[in-house]
Amino acid sequence: MAKLAFLGLGMMGAPMAARLLGAGHEVTVWNRTAGKCGPLAEQGATAASSPKAAAEGAEFVITMLADPEALEAVVFGGGGLAAALAPGQVLIDMSTVGVDAFQKLVERLPETVTVVDAPVRGSIPQATSGQLVIFVGANPPDFERVQPILAPMGTVHHVGGPGAGAAAKLVVNSTLGATITAFGEALALGDALGIDRAALLDVLAESAIGATVKAKRASVESGDYPAAFKLSLALKDLRLVDDAARQSGRELRVAAAAREWMELADQEGAGHLDFSAVITTITERR
Repeated sequence: MAKLAFLGLGMMGAPMAARLLGAGHEVTVWNRTAGKCGPLAEQGATAASSPKAAAEGAEFVITMLADPEALEAVVFGGGGLAAALAPGQVLIDMSTVGVDAFQKLVERLPETVTVVDAPVRGSIPQATSGQLVIFVGANPPDFERVQPILAPMGTVHHVGGPGAGAAAKLVVNSTLGATITAFGEALALGDALGIDRAALLDVLAESAIGATVKAKRASVESGDYPAAFKLSLALKDLRLVDDAARQSGRELRVAAAAREWMELADQEGAGHLDFSAVITTITERR
């Protein structure tokens, strides 16, 4: 078993850290809101007062943070990880921050520190049950080191060298935005054509977007969208997709349209809800 540090105990991070504890690892945790460390401390984790304190002596340091700004603050801010990381330690960033932010992170840290990107697909149920899909960017020897650490949290895929995990996550999230907004537009068109909503949902459940329809049908029918994956985070991810496309000279019209729908939903106050709440914005738009 390894000595780990886990930083970022949000809706995803907390159950992920709990999986590592359950696997028998020695885990030190830190979160900007210190109170979130309490439940994990009751399960056997050690709560640290700062990112630096969490990382001291850890073999592997895992970050699961909301955005590039949060990653910058935790690594390079006051009491940050950069002040503690030592030769031989491995930093595993599981945040969704995009390729540029990850590469800048690597460039600013000593070459003696191994940095691996391992963002995830899935939401709270998958994080809790250890069924996340984990996209790892690492050199082969480094992947061999981190794979057993990541395994309790889900299915681990080695998708390429450093940065490839961050890239793969952007590609995956571009399809997530496209699918949920396609669902919303399909409902809007069905409503306009006078199709019974229940019958329409039955039909869409057997369509190309059927998995999404089945997963989000209860929310659509109830109008209640408790956050499994916050719309504000989905919007952040789609902006990262847009940035990556622009920098690479690619025109991604579907991704851009999905981002515009998410931005409108966020402006209407749905940022704290599940990302599927964008469906209400689409279906109620005239």
